[in-house]
Amino acid sequence: MERTAVNPVTWSVELGFNQAELVTGVTRTLYCSGQTAMGADGKPRHEGDMAAQIGLSLDNLEAVLGAAGMALADLVRLNVYTTDVDLLFQHYGVLASRLGAAQVAPATTMLGVTRLAVPGQMVELEGTAVA
Repeated sequence: MERTAVNPVTWSVELGFNQAELVTGVTRTLYCSGQTAMGADGKPRHEGDMAAQIGLSLDNLEAVLGAAGMALADLVRLNVYTTDVDLLFQHYGVLASRLGAAQVAPATTMLGVTRLAVPGQMVELEGTAVA
């Protein structure tokens, strides 16, 4: 598989994401459902703590990727849904540092939403990975 960043403008690279990613030679594609700060028991965690919710949502996304033999480095698309965009930006470093450590800058969209499916959840991460 070969990935090529497509950035006709470069401001997004400084924020940790590419405008697009061209993927060729793909053998497997994984479409991940949105992952939130839910424990293994299916109960929500970290109510009111955006940084902790981002961290656990990433942990859960990594677990799904790992179960398919993939990792954060295989993400080509990441959708971020949040009930509080301003608060998410205050803690965006949690997300950016984990993606940076994986040396990945997936095409990313962030959307502010009224609420998520589970009350108390403030962030949901939905990814597409290729390997």
